[in-house]
Amino acid sequence: MSSEWGRIDETGTVYVKTADGEREVGSWQAGDAEAGLAYYQRKFADLEAEVELLSSRLESGAGDAKSSKSQAMTLHASLPTAAGIGDFGALDARLVALISAADAKIGEQSLAREAARSEAIAKKESLAVEAEQIAESSTQWKASGDRLRTIVDEWKLIKGIDRKTDDALWKRFAAARDAFSKRRGSHFAHLDTEREAAKSEKEKLVKQAEELASSDDWRDTATALKDLMTQWKAAPRANRATEGALWKRFRAAQDAFFERRSGVFAERDAEQAQNLKEKEAIIAEAAGLDLGNPRQAQISLRDLQERLETIGHVPRDAMRRTEDRMRAAEQRVRDALDAEWKRGAAESNPFLAQLRERLTEAEAKLERARSSGDVDRIAKAEADVAQRRALLPD
Repeated sequence: MSSEWGRIDETGTVYVKTADGEREVGSWQAGDAEAGLAYYQRKFADLEAEVELLSSRLESGAGDAKSSKSQAMTLHASLPTAAGIGDFGALDARLVALISAADAKIGEQSLAREAARSEAIAKKESLAVEAEQIAESSTQWKASGDRLRTIVDEWKLIKGIDRKTDDALWKRFAAARDAFSKRRGSHFAHLDTEREAAKSEKEKLVKQAEELASSDDWRDTATALKDLMTQWKAAPRANRATEGALWKRFRAAQDAFFERRSGVFAERDAEQAQNLKEKEAIIAEAAGLDLGNPRQAQISLRDLQERLETIGHVPRDAMRRTEDRMRAAEQRVRDALDAEWKRGAAESNPFLAQLRERLTEAEAKLERARSSGDVDRIAKAEADVAQRRALLPD
């Protein structure tokens, strides 16, 4: 029995057809010839599946190119003796193409590895340079120390560098890290000395503040305490625990003084608020004096002025307002007195009486002129009235 790519003869011998002729691949004695052909076709299909898997893994990048090439060459070498029925010529061509593709992929991977190596070297070179810059000039001690530790973690993740190059780069980094640690140690040793001096200076400021805390000289002491605060801010810092304890004492002394002062000022403010109410009542009384008898109003005003003087201070922001209102009330009485004097002076002066009489006559003429509607007559009458009014005192 035969198929496109092979046959089984009457003795059970199995042949496959190739470009060079038939090749014996086995013997089939287990059943009918059709089953035998199917069996050997499946064996060929298994070879095809293996080639297909190698090809797809190579194309996807899931398989190592060298390993794929090795397996493909092994398969290719086995084809001349492989047991199976199928198109061995096509399978041979696929394996040859697969080996060629693996060679190309090996070249690509080699270039990629070299590029990755160069990139890895550049990354570690960059980290080494960064560490050297930190070692040379950084004064951000905590942040820089943390960064150097982070660099170690980053360093470990960078792979693909030859041992010699990696060792050389690590020596640079380690030397930079040691230099930074040495410089940082020197800095903090100097800082400890400075902090001892700061502690002494701030203890003096605390003592001064505590001495001032009981003072009743509110203005000068407040100024002195503010000056101490300025000195405190300008002074260097002691270590954290000492600084905190000294600051607590310093603030307590200041708070004690300012709280006492606030109590005194609150009492004073309450007193001044009451004074303001009393003064406002007197001013209101002065503003409401009856001016029908200006002389009597003047007498009453003097009494109110005397009462006003006996009342203490009012709040600063109310001083101008109360003074202005009292002056206005006083001016009101003065104006009434001036008006009364002018009236008396006018009534005793016959010349002024005559001027007023003529003004009255002129005003009557003006009314008659307006009734006539004569424009020229009205203008002449208005000028006459204005002239006569100007002769009278205000």
